[in-house]
Amino acid sequence: QVQLVESGGGSVQSGGSLRLSCAASGNTGAAACMSWFRQAPGKEREAVATIGTGGHADYSDSAKGRFTISIDNAKNSLYLEMNSLQPEDTAMYYCAARFFSVAYRGSCYAYLDKANVDYWGQGTQVTVSS
Repeated sequence: QVQLVESGGGSVQSGGSLRLSCAASGNTGAAACMSWFRQAPGKEREAVATIGTGGHADYSDSAKGRFTISIDNAKNSLYLEMNSLQPEDTAMYYCAARFFSVAYRGSCYAYLDKANVDYWGQGTQVTVSS
């Protein structure tokens, strides 16, 4: 089985920065597409960014230019560097993943759709005050 554990959330003021981490353990296979999603109270869970083992990343419009997703394959870890945070970024942030049993270096764009991921972390709260 696979476990995803997020960390790094917290409370910051508008304009501040945070770095989220997600550690994957268990049967993580030969390759992965890993994603960050977020969900604000009363809203649908939405994609933030995704990245594959090969390093190619895709971002939602709300994340482009402010957030950077990265992956450390050796550590089975995913990161999200968030800059210029605004109150509307306040949400629970979730790590999600699709693991492959064979090498995969294609696009992970499809894993911006929450229906396509297989595993979820428990979430880490990000709160941005004005």
